[in-house]
Amino acid sequence: MIEQIYSLMSSLAEQTGLAQLWWGNVVMILVGASMVYLALAKKYEPFLLLGIGFSCIVSNVPGSDLTQPGGLFYYAFRGVELVIIPPLIFLGVGAMTDFGPMIANPSLMILGAAAHLGIFIAIIGAKALGFTLAEAGAIGIIGGADGPMAIFVTMKLAPHLLPQITVAAYSYMALMPLIQPPIMKLLTTPEERQIMMSQTREVSRLERIVFPFVIAIIVNLLLPPVAPLITMLMLGNMLREVLIVDRLASTAANDLMNVITITLTVAVGSTMAAERFLNIQTLEIVLLGLVAFVGGTASGLIAAKIMNKCSGGKINPLIGSAGIASVPIAARVSHTVALKENRFNFLIMHAMGPNLAGVFGTAISGGIMLALLGAK
Repeated sequence: MIEQIYSLMSSLAEQTGLAQLWWGNVVMILVGASMVYLALAKKYEPFLLLGIGFSCIVSNVPGSDLTQPGGLFYYAFRGVELVIIPPLIFLGVGAMTDFGPMIANPSLMILGAAAHLGIFIAIIGAKALGFTLAEAGAIGIIGGADGPMAIFVTMKLAPHLLPQITVAAYSYMALMPLIQPPIMKLLTTPEERQIMMSQTREVSRLERIVFPFVIAIIVNLLLPPVAPLITMLMLGNMLREVLIVDRLASTAANDLMNVITITLTVAVGSTMAAERFLNIQTLEIVLLGLVAFVGGTASGLIAAKIMNKCSGGKINPLIGSAGIASVPIAARVSHTVALKENRFNFLIMHAMGPNLAGVFGTAISGGIMLALLGAK
């Protein structure tokens, strides 16, 4: 009788996920829990980290078929693989974004270019570690801090690395308030961080309406590999600026963006299965992504310090770190650090200039890589 009960219990246990649970699952569950903790306790981009952390935890509980073909998480990730979600994210970002700060002070676009040095540092590092040139290009784009662009470029150059690169890109974007401030304080003085910049000029409605059309035409002519993303970005911005289709602009910026964000974070977190993630290659990609972020932040700050000297002390160097393309996270970090030095120093609108320029900087970098490496 006892043997029968034992046999029955053993058979029941084998049909659950407990029989397949291994230490790797536990490690990744703890990683997911750490993301949830940072989102809830530290308020580090909860819109990203909550979904990624939750789906990471669930995906590492053995026995579930959520990530298998036909499962719920599987279809969410298919939207990423088929490059459906990235353009829709750009549509929503465009509808939410005011390009006025960049139009008003185009000279700050230099900082959007300077902050992308990290991309090329990571490419060199990836090649040194033995990755192919195409793989190195996909890894390097993590440094642009533009998740949709990272997905887009990776699907063209190295689709087999999509899970690792996607997770690295979005995780570092979410952790930017933790990564950037120490670098900002290391490379700037308290006096520089307290510089209050003068108000920018008012941008006319005509300029705002013409801008998305001009940029869309230029990108389609000169950078066709990344045209789908930038075209959708400009479409969203056009809906916002014409002021006669408020319902469409609001839907793109709010309802649609919320649905896409949930789908994306679930898709990203669902790729963090222990058997796929716990290997040397993933560790190398994660470390190279960190190098790219640190390098881009540092190069943007140094460029802004040079501009400050050339302007006679009128540029706060903190806006240089916002040249990384994560809108508006990077600009918000610059603003927060400035406020801690001077509670009257509202730097957010000035930081948005290089932050928005960073979006185009990443697009140019990605477009060049796709063109040179022969992606179709």
